[in-house]
Amino acid sequence: MTKINRRKFLRTGVAGATALTPLSAALGQSGSLSELGTAIVPLPTVTVYTAREIVTLDPAKPTAEAVAVVNGRILLVGSLEDIKGILKGQRYTVDTTFADHVIVPGFIAQHDHPLLAALTMSSEILSIEDWVLPSGTVPAVKDKKDFLERLTKAVERRSNPSEPVVSWGYHPAFYGPLTRENLDAISSIQPILVWARSCHEMILNSAALEMGGVTQDVVDGFAATEQAQSRFLEGRFWEQGLFAVLPFIASIAATPERLQSGLELTRDYMHGKGITFGNEPGGILARPVQDGINAVMSSPDMPFRWSFMPDAKTLVDTYAGDDQVIAETEKLESWYGGMTSLAPKQAKLFADGAIYSLLMQVRDPYLDGHTGEWMMDKDLFERAFRIYWDAGYQIHVHVNGDAGLDRVLDALETNLRRNPRYDHRTVLVHFAVSAQEQVQRISDLGAIVSGNPYYVTALSDQYSSVGLGSKRADAMVRLGDVSKAGISWSLHSDMPMAPADPLFLMWCAVNRVTSSGRVAGPDQRVGAEEALRGVTIEAAYSLKLEDEIGSIEPGKRANFTILDDSPLAVNPMTIKEISVWGTVMEGRVFSVADSGRKASTMPPMDGDSDTDADFARATLKHAVKVVHSHL
Repeated sequence: MTKINRRKFLRTGVAGATALTPLSAALGQSGSLSELGTAIVPLPTVTVYTAREIVTLDPAKPTAEAVAVVNGRILLVGSLEDIKGILKGQRYTVDTTFADHVIVPGFIAQHDHPLLAALTMSSEILSIEDWVLPSGTVPAVKDKKDFLERLTKAVERRSNPSEPVVSWGYHPAFYGPLTRENLDAISSIQPILVWARSCHEMILNSAALEMGGVTQDVVDGFAATEQAQSRFLEGRFWEQGLFAVLPFIASIAATPERLQSGLELTRDYMHGKGITFGNEPGGILARPVQDGINAVMSSPDMPFRWSFMPDAKTLVDTYAGDDQVIAETEKLESWYGGMTSLAPKQAKLFADGAIYSLLMQVRDPYLDGHTGEWMMDKDLFERAFRIYWDAGYQIHVHVNGDAGLDRVLDALETNLRRNPRYDHRTVLVHFAVSAQEQVQRISDLGAIVSGNPYYVTALSDQYSSVGLGSKRADAMVRLGDVSKAGISWSLHSDMPMAPADPLFLMWCAVNRVTSSGRVAGPDQRVGAEEALRGVTIEAAYSLKLEDEIGSIEPGKRANFTILDDSPLAVNPMTIKEISVWGTVMEGRVFSVADSGRKASTMPPMDGDSDTDADFARATLKHAVKVVHSHL
């Protein structure tokens, strides 16, 4: 017997008068819809929201003026008159709160990192770009002098001279080197820790080194590579040197209080950008840290749900038996609850290095002759792919270079030929550098793409002269070609690698305007509706949630983002300027203006000295691990 699809049943069941014939006959015997409903089960009250325009992304009904919601689900979509007619006899209320606004499907953050975002957002943000936070805009740093002056003011605001001051966002490529001597000039008493914009380097002043117990003898005890990537006299630690020093400084940078403050700020930030669902790829494998995140993100008053995808790389590297890998992956489901969950039957793998550090594996060498790095050895990658493939998992792969893409597509083709699977939806995540002919192979193999269009905006100018050359730099994130090939694609920010702002991501993909104001790869631009789909229904499709969220159709969760204007009607260059009124998440209305507690841009100042060192180390270790997958 064919299984009835509830959503399709509802769509067709209210499509026209003929579909209501059986119901009409029943009404003839029962007297009214209300009486009929009461005879079966008491009918709940329906809320009908009206708007200036409702963009549904449902091809059968692209726009509407009203949407009826009951028990957190969409019941009807159409004109107000038609909906009233169908609901005649059932209790309903018409809510005109959004009468002057535009309703679009709830925005989806396909790939973000809330823990890393929490630690960076709860720091003194002094970065290369503006950060528009719930409590106000933190303007970009102009130069090194501006950075030092603003950091000095942050230190002066502290009343407790032993309280650490943690800053995030400094970029040596923009402002020049930063050393312990620079920070000691600000204060030799107040511990200061500067976390670079890339998150793979930290600079500490003498007071912070002393607080952490980091001495020259400690650094001399590091392994050779760790020592080579440490400069004690300069207070600088990067790459393996940063991992080596983490156990000593974790309590400065990652206290439970800072994590909670940062998570609350990240929550309000993402809500303010219209997000109604999100996903952390490569989820946390430290239970105390996940419990700390759940304390905020599992709460019933969260304005969005969040799923966590297992870190398959670590799991496969940890467990020798194939069955044990899957068993340990499935155990993670018990770590979540409330508004958080484990992404079902999905796993995250890594191919090559990242774009920010120019360590993508590329077919043709970079301008200086190097070719990039691999994040997983080939044998481990292929074993991991096979294990999760055979277990029926959807595999999401971090891949940035065209040579990296070759490796991923080779593994996908091998497994398809060995063990054919229908609708596997292998996701190519980031998709920085690719060759045009690879697009057809992606299509042939049934893979899909999750691209980060911010790469073009932020990096195309620089990489035209350093690293890739203009041809490859301008063709990065070739969504135009992917779209022409009919491949499903979505957009992500990788927060905090880019702002978790779906409207901004749309703007980047539609315009491809670089930091200098030019258009990079105009043939790779996409339309506004395609970009809107990229942060809604296609993002849902990439997470196998398209039957639940991503468009405004009967039967789906009532997840809406409420905007002042339609991104499909405004000048494409102004998409990022559209204001977000708020969201509806499973029928609950969350106004940005009426949000609850808003975390401060300042970290907490309680001076708690009883920090759980193990928690701090596990938290920062995960954060830096996420960072190193992007470097």
